[in-house]
Amino acid sequence: MSKGKLIIAGGILAIIGMIVVGPKALLYLAGSHKSINSKSQAFYISGSKDLNQLADQLVQEKIIDNVESFVSVGEYKGLTNKTIASGKYLIESGTSYRTLLNGFTKNSNGNGNAEAEVEVTFNNCRDIYQMAGKVSKCMDIDSAELISYLQSGATLSTLGFTIEQLPALFIPDSYQMYWDSNEEMFVDRMAKEFKNFWTPERQNKLNKIGLDSPSQAVTLASIVYSEQSVNSDEWSTIAGLYLNRVNQGIRLQSDPTFKFCWGDQLKGVQRLLEVHRNIDCPYNTYKINGLPPGPICLPSPKVVDAVLNRSDVDYIYMCAKPDYSGRHNFAVSGAEHMRNADAFQSWLAAELRKKN
Repeated sequence: MSKGKLIIAGGILAIIGMIVVGPKALLYLAGSHKSINSKSQAFYISGSKDLNQLADQLVQEKIIDNVESFVSVGEYKGLTNKTIASGKYLIESGTSYRTLLNGFTKNSNGNGNAEAEVEVTFNNCRDIYQMAGKVSKCMDIDSAELISYLQSGATLSTLGFTIEQLPALFIPDSYQMYWDSNEEMFVDRMAKEFKNFWTPERQNKLNKIGLDSPSQAVTLASIVYSEQSVNSDEWSTIAGLYLNRVNQGIRLQSDPTFKFCWGDQLKGVQRLLEVHRNIDCPYNTYKINGLPPGPICLPSPKVVDAVLNRSDVDYIYMCAKPDYSGRHNFAVSGAEHMRNADAFQSWLAAELRKKN
């Protein structure tokens, strides 16, 4: 073959090579572009996003600066709004577009390949409304929608709880979950945590102390914690006292239960009066026998365990000590209790006079 023909053939091969290999080379270069964030950055994809919407959000949050390259690589990978996974992602500085797109790709579990879990924490909650509010700050869940889902008849039936017992399902703690989990996923996780917590050992202890269900134990724990939120060493004693009253058919007469009936109306009131205790309410243990229909707060697992490991005491009365310790004087007899109550009332009256 002549030299001229070789040159022509080589040129033709070069053109063919550019046609075949060129686009792939350009895609390779596009995929090698790096993110422009200077440090690790959290990035959230909420709901359904297509490639252009995703790219625009990444530009707005100063993570990428080349939409055309990002979208071209994503299109080559076949990413659409159906294969881009919502959720939380941690994007390191200088991450390639190729790696970003691989991370956003939905896997067989329905999560992004690089999707990160978030810590969901709820503690010291008075009710499921406060719990839902804290959860909504950690996850892409609307608190009102979560409450609506929880209170639906179908959900309650599936869980086997009444609406009053429902707070017992939620064990205050910190949990690792995906940010984009929906209401059903969250509740399913809480149901699993509840089942794991109530081991055969705890169930046996529940039976030994004469309670019928986990929700009753949590209800009693909520009263114990409402009576004593500072000195945990009193929890098992208070639990023993209240179980004594239940077993002897004596009303619990727990102030936090009737205060629960008033909502926030008694907030800051130091001297509780008969008019406060006289409220008609299924949670008012001055008027009802036994335990109320459900918890008055969401107690921690430690308080529940204190109930299950109640102290073997004879006490049936308790009264706050006449000091600022937050502790209680316990009594077996009514006479001893009256002396303790008089001492506390005298001290409280003196303290109020000092403030006035």
